[in-house]
Amino acid sequence: MIAALREEDEDDAETADVHRPWRRWVLRGSLLALGLLVGIGIPYVWYMDKQVRNEFAQLQWQVPTRVYARPLQLQAGVRLDGDTLEIELTSAAYRKDGSGQLPGTYARDGGRFKIGTRAFTDMDGPVNARRLDVTVSGGRVASVRDAESKRKLDSAKIDPARIATLYGNSEEERRLIRLEEAPELLITGLQAVEDRNFKHHHGIDPWGVMRAIWVNLREGEFEQGASTITQQMVRSLFLSNTKTVSRKLKEALYALIIEARFDKKKILEAYLNQVYLGQSGNQSIRGVAAGADFWFGRELNTLKTEDMALLVGIIQGPGYWDPRRFPERALKRRAIVLGVWEELGLITAEEAKRAKAAPLGVSSRPGVARNRAPAFMDLVRRQLARDYPADALRGAGLSVMTTLSPSVQTLSERAVATTLARIERKQGPALQSGMVVTDTSGGEVLAMVGSRKADEHGFNRALEAQRPVGSLLKPFVYLLALAQPDRYSLASYVEDSPVEVTQPNGKVWRPQNSDGRSHGTTTVAGALAHSYNQATVRVGMDVGPERIAELMKVLAGLRAEPNPSLILGSVDLSVLSMTQMYQFLASGGQLQQLRAVRGVLDPKGKAINRYDFNADPAQAGDAVAARLVTLAMQGTVTYGTASQLQSDGLGSLQSAGKTGTSNDSRDSWYAGFTGDHLAVVWVGNDKNEPTGLYGATGAMRVWSALFTKLPSEPLRVGSEGIEWAWLDASEYATTEEGCPGARRAAFVSGYMPPEHKTCQESSWLDWFRLNGDGAPPPDGAAPPPPAEEPVQ
Repeated sequence: MIAALREEDEDDAETADVHRPWRRWVLRGSLLALGLLVGIGIPYVWYMDKQVRNEFAQLQWQVPTRVYARPLQLQAGVRLDGDTLEIELTSAAYRKDGSGQLPGTYARDGGRFKIGTRAFTDMDGPVNARRLDVTVSGGRVASVRDAESKRKLDSAKIDPARIATLYGNSEEERRLIRLEEAPELLITGLQAVEDRNFKHHHGIDPWGVMRAIWVNLREGEFEQGASTITQQMVRSLFLSNTKTVSRKLKEALYALIIEARFDKKKILEAYLNQVYLGQSGNQSIRGVAAGADFWFGRELNTLKTEDMALLVGIIQGPGYWDPRRFPERALKRRAIVLGVWEELGLITAEEAKRAKAAPLGVSSRPGVARNRAPAFMDLVRRQLARDYPADALRGAGLSVMTTLSPSVQTLSERAVATTLARIERKQGPALQSGMVVTDTSGGEVLAMVGSRKADEHGFNRALEAQRPVGSLLKPFVYLLALAQPDRYSLASYVEDSPVEVTQPNGKVWRPQNSDGRSHGTTTVAGALAHSYNQATVRVGMDVGPERIAELMKVLAGLRAEPNPSLILGSVDLSVLSMTQMYQFLASGGQLQQLRAVRGVLDPKGKAINRYDFNADPAQAGDAVAARLVTLAMQGTVTYGTASQLQSDGLGSLQSAGKTGTSNDSRDSWYAGFTGDHLAVVWVGNDKNEPTGLYGATGAMRVWSALFTKLPSEPLRVGSEGIEWAWLDASEYATTEEGCPGARRAAFVSGYMPPEHKTCQESSWLDWFRLNGDGAPPPDGAAPPPPAEEPVQ
């Protein structure tokens, strides 16, 4: 019996095993899962925890190095017109809002401007934001007042335009802030929209997920996301945006670990500096401070309620809610955010109504620039390379303060583009140009154009192209001659007739004038003004080609073979090199090293490198010789090869200039300066083909187009060390002003012609012409302005 029962039980067990095999598989699966969890899951969580501890705990972002133009100095009497001031404001991303109350905004009524400047740090320290009333009239700043106190100001500065950005490994635009620096409404409003339970959850928020589902169903479209702020941080720092189950699981694990390891303040501060807020080309806009600059051109702490609502609103999708491309969408999104804030009591109903009715208020152009003046930036990099290794500035969070003038740069670019297009319609092959503009008082490079397409990167024709300079070198030949006042003056006679020069290789050189004619006896001033080759060669051979080569080395560090052809500019130089040489003349005989960088500030605004103007005063002899050459170059504009400038309406500038043309008209040059600007222009083509242009018909047209628009002081040549006299019409002798053909000329003091030739006959009446005390009329009074006619 017992044996039978045992056999029956065994049969029942076998039958149960046959009918319930899933139990074995569940048990085995559970054991396997537990093994995987212990063997893989725990190590993986440990790995994620270590990654969070290493990366999030020591979270450091690369902040780009920003490059700025020079700040605009506003001062009564300074040359400036309304259009140029507006160029400066637009370049600095100021928004024309009609009131000028907020930082980064302005209003214009004719020549009257209301400007809300931004705070910034310059080389000498912080400059506070302020509201200004500025009036420009007659091409000058008439007055500068504080808008609040109405008090006249001696001067004021407008924050500089940002012209370039030097990024690190990733092109991310970011301005780091601390949590306490962010506006309170932005912090609370951000949590209200993006993560209402942020203070209470532990990284993931199930209630938030359900609330988001309900809101989206109620609105009939996607209005709220379900990810917490911590999850969004994880996605931005550690994961991609691919929507997969595994990524969501990783995101949740990372969020839980971060919340366990760090306090809410650190998480929120990291989010404010990391959140994605837009795109400009390859540049990602990261963080609310960079977002405020990018969208509104203002500091974060100056944003109004409606601005902060828009900033928070576009976090959901900066591309979709882009207020520049889709303003209607952006207005709708902003209204939703404002509605949430009103519902939660963050703002009053009145404030919500006002903010919803306000315009979007975004700036017309992004407040971020990577490289708006590539040719100028080439020069900046070259000058910084003396102190900073390659790539040392990238992502270093520094501020590079340059000398660039946004208005001069913009007007220069326009002058090149419009003039070349106009010339090409009439004649010749495709043209290119290089141009450099400087400040004559301090050697600051204000603008550089390296291509007719100003934003074109690559070959820089102002910095890298080496082209024959032709007659542009002639003023320096005469400079050396006039430095010998016992031998040469502007009134000295020189023969413009056929000349032969035996060169070092034994060949005979017979230079010709550009018009194929010789012009006989002329003066030094006339030879330079008319750019006579034969007369210049005679003077140059007397001076010595070796001295010309030495002068080039002293003025610009240039090396040239001292061949006779050097006298007529048979040497290849860049536009920048010629600008460096002409800076000596434009500055009145001072050796000024051209500079594009004013200094470098560290991330805290402290100056770590300064490149201040540092030049010794001009030596007396150099200054006098430079003034005499300048007077002759004014003659070039008055009656010489650049006289077309008078017809262009630029006679009031009393500028000095020199045209230059290389063989076969392959290169057209012009160098000219006013009282405060020097501009050197080259026009040609990259294939080195003849253009059919002379200096006056090519490069000078670009110069004219620039100075027709650019406010600039007239050139007034100093009289120190110079005395004036009337000369006889045919002899190198002084005479009286009223004598037939008398011509007026300038001399180095003490070196006037020793002979005097009068046109008056002596008689007994001369006794009555004497002064009451019997003495002749006094002389030595200040001479009248230079005569219009040439000094011949």
